[in-house]
Amino acid sequence: MARVKRAMMTRKRRKKVMKLAKGYFGGKSKLFRTAKEAVMKSGQYAYIGRKQKKRDFRRIWITRISAGCKMNGMNYSTFINGLKKANITLNRKMLSEIAINDPAAFTALCEKAKAAL
Repeated sequence: MARVKRAMMTRKRRKKVMKLAKGYFGGKSKLFRTAKEAVMKSGQYAYIGRKQKKRDFRRIWITRISAGCKMNGMNYSTFINGLKKANITLNRKMLSEIAINDPAAFTALCEKAKAAL
């Protein structure tokens, strides 16, 4: 049975980790063992961050919509309830864009929501 030499695959694996750790501070970018730990941890942070980004954007949109509602004498929950009863299906991202860029249209939406309640 032939002898298995693993140097090529080991080098390839280490180069991949070191490339991912490029720009890290100190030994985390120079030493394989600490670089591997740092890359694994950064992967965990990235995974968590992708989930948090969705939450953060939704929170921003709701805050913007709420501010627009307050200008029209409503609160956020009654506005959303009124839109649902009026069968207006706009997502929160679009509602926040309307609240920022077109206050007149947002006021019209608020009036429709009030009428539906």
